[in-house]
Amino acid sequence: MTNADIAFSARVNNFNRELSFDTPLPENIEVLNPFKNPETFKIASNFYDKYYGDNNKRKLILGINPGRLGAGTMGIPFTDSKRLTEKCGIAYEGKLKHEPSSAFIYEMIDSFGGAEKFYSKFYISSVCPLGFVLKDNNGGEKNYNYFDNKALLQSVQSFIEWNIQEQITIGCDTDVCHCLGLGKNYKYLAELNNRKGYFNKIVPMEHPRFIMQYKAKEKEKYINEYLLKLQ
Repeated sequence: MTNADIAFSARVNNFNRELSFDTPLPENIEVLNPFKNPETFKIASNFYDKYYGDNNKRKLILGINPGRLGAGTMGIPFTDSKRLTEKCGIAYEGKLKHEPSSAFIYEMIDSFGGAEKFYSKFYISSVCPLGFVLKDNNGGEKNYNYFDNKALLQSVQSFIEWNIQEQITIGCDTDVCHCLGLGKNYKYLAELNNRKGYFNKIVPMEHPRFIMQYKAKEKEKYINEYLLKLQ
């Protein structure tokens, strides 16, 4: 059976279902795998079945890694529960939560022409498909990125390489990959691509979290930059 016989959504759902990471991590760092929760997997599957139930090739957009309040909760990159229900029309029984990066992405998607049009052309994933949390002595947790710690990066290096190849196998175009983040994420991905030759071109775009945290008054400018680079 080839990819042509399997819908894009089924390939993504199979990837998410089997996703795991068992390599030891540095002290106080834990992996964040939303798909261990059957309800989260069901929500993500409903999303992918709705927007990816075809055999279209997509352009790949790579973020950093899932965060606790976005993909780490919903299993869908840059989609919080509020956007899931209001913009995607997918039922969610929990409390509706607002995540600023998701708000930016869906404003951009609205300007692009809506979720159906956008997701028919693009697939959002992450350089590292699972996220991380750093635990403090009081049991508190905060988001942690794969590049925040050299030892962590060494632990996940082969996992990242496997992941990007898997995203291509799922059905992503290798002509261009859009990278979310102009700093460490882009630098790492560009260097990795130079060694591995996954894509002909890496196009960096400012990360939504940075925009909403530091450049919110210029949000429309960044939305226009996204649309120009994506189109």
